[in-house]
Amino acid sequence: MKDYFQRMGHSLMLPVAVLPAAAILTGIGNWLPATWFISGVLKLAGGSILDILALLFAVGLALGMSNKKDGAVALAAVVGYALTDYVLRPENIATLFGQKITAVNAAFGTPTHNNVLFGIVSGLVAAALFDKFGQTKLPQALSFFSGKRLVPILTALAMLIFSIVMIVIWPFVYAALVAFATTIANLGWIGAGLYGFFNRLLIPTGLHHALNSVFWFKVAGINDIGNFWDSHGVLGITGRYQAGFFPIMMFGLPAGAYAIYRNALPEQKKRIGSLMLAAGVASFFTGVTEPLEFSFMFVAWPLYLIHAALTGLSLAVAAFFHWTSGFGFSAGLVDYVLAFKMPLANKPYMLLLQGVVFAILYYVIFNFAIQKFNLMTPGRDPKENDVPESTVPSRPSTEDKYLRSARVIWQALGGDNAKDNLTYGRL
Repeated sequence: MKDYFQRMGHSLMLPVAVLPAAAILTGIGNWLPATWFISGVLKLAGGSILDILALLFAVGLALGMSNKKDGAVALAAVVGYALTDYVLRPENIATLFGQKITAVNAAFGTPTHNNVLFGIVSGLVAAALFDKFGQTKLPQALSFFSGKRLVPILTALAMLIFSIVMIVIWPFVYAALVAFATTIANLGWIGAGLYGFFNRLLIPTGLHHALNSVFWFKVAGINDIGNFWDSHGVLGITGRYQAGFFPIMMFGLPAGAYAIYRNALPEQKKRIGSLMLAAGVASFFTGVTEPLEFSFMFVAWPLYLIHAALTGLSLAVAAFFHWTSGFGFSAGLVDYVLAFKMPLANKPYMLLLQGVVFAILYYVIFNFAIQKFNLMTPGRDPKENDVPESTVPSRPSTEDKYLRSARVIWQALGGDNAKDNLTYGRL
């Protein structure tokens, strides 16, 4: 199950990677004068991507979770999501139950349109059915629908059953999600801090995506990302589930990476330095933190708990002072610049000052914890020095690469004794 959720996390990177396009278009549109025609066009273009986010998630998960990356599985995911989205539209629910549209449960209103949860389910179902039935042969009379052509049909049937089930249980699920989100939201800056803490804590399991969807998208009506970029929220409030990540990803984690480098063994500093530099730069510019977080997540788990707590603190501080900003991809420098002049960005420059403070906190706390508890962060384990020297004789760098490969293979077979080993059947 852990591997499955990790695969989900990696697969979601494909649709998430599309979000910068929306951020760039909307961001440039807001940098330009509002009276310019091109400004309105760019804002509409950015909003169009956000409006099909659930569909993007369906396609991305279908491709990422299937064993064979085939266009048929993407088509199946599109069919499955389109079916569910259409069946659960309020006007269609009203027709099914003979009601006026005003009497339809609020769960079937905007929360079901572009619902990321439904997109995720559709993608997972399509991937599973493709792996199971993608090579199925039907009887001759139905042979046209064999193999890949069968998968969209089966996905449609599966998602139809899912839609029927959702008609029954979705109002209860929606009410529970709203209650949970409302409880956190009603806690104000404390709730933002709790969200930030659990966001980082759930990363190893991949379940942080489920938590994110409640606060970032239209699952429970908060839609922090969508409202921020569409300018439909409240100044100083919308964006509070995003803003606190900027000080962490742009300043805190890179400072933590420097602490890890400083505490590496002397003979490993060069190797760890290049690793931490690359991971820190990625975190600062793009907000991609996984390379850095996974470098100490398991080998020094107490340090990761500290990281989760500091992330929660950062979101709480930003929310307390109503410093808000947003991102389309992640909380790196690129998104920070694009969001700087958004109408709902409130004192975003203060996030830079907060970032400096958190950089100091990360470095001091990481450095203290590593030394005090002798945490085996990268470069501190003496066993990493015990790398066996190659038994292949050194050769000039100008040697042909194929000859070099042959020497490696020959040495692995036993070197000068390989002939005798092969003769007597030892290899």
